[in-house]
Amino acid sequence: MDLYAGTFDGVPLGADEYVVSSDEKTSIQARCRCHPTLAPGQARAMRVNHEYRRGGALAYLAAYDVHHARVLGRCEPTTGIVPFMNLVTQVMTSEPYASAKRVFWIVDNGSSHRGKAAIDRLAKAFPNAVMVHIPVHASWTNQIEIFFSVLQRKVVAPNDFTDLDQIRDQLRAFEDRYNATAQPFQWKFTTSDLDDLLARLDRHTLDRQEASSAAPAT
Repeated sequence: MDLYAGTFDGVPLGADEYVVSSDEKTSIQARCRCHPTLAPGQARAMRVNHEYRRGGALAYLAAYDVHHARVLGRCEPTTGIVPFMNLVTQVMTSEPYASAKRVFWIVDNGSSHRGKAAIDRLAKAFPNAVMVHIPVHASWTNQIEIFFSVLQRKVVAPNDFTDLDQIRDQLRAFEDRYNATAQPFQWKFTTSDLDDLLARLDRHTLDRQEASSAAPAT
């Protein structure tokens, strides 16, 4: 939350420090519909045939620059450590990140970037990169998930692609359009809000424990 607000360890981030939120969108399938999809019309919803031919699947990995609303993504056959590090290399060898003082990578606890081993691997490859893990079961705090929800609605749905090349082409085209027009997400959940939420959860847990202990034995 502090990184989203532009601080780290109580110190404001400098102009040469960046925050990127990253994750993988797995198994985007190419489903070639047996009959053409009909676009929505007046008083008629889009019509998508339920029968399709499978054209394979791929994974889309992306890094979202939180404060500049810039997305850098790539398609890979699958997820894993190597595909994730391919994304890291793509980002960290491009400007302004290559010359940055620090680039904070916000990630979840997926197997591609889990634990201290992932932190050390990132720092060894790029000393100016700092990995920050979100809490377990808190994917909603990772801003890349907001971008993925936009991507799902604007590109993936209703999943009518001829082949994997068409998926790749549309993802690249969407990245270009998004980067030309997007504004940073108006993130409003702060560390103070998180402290209040945790305090409420603690009070709720304590109230339940007290109510349970006060209940007469049966």
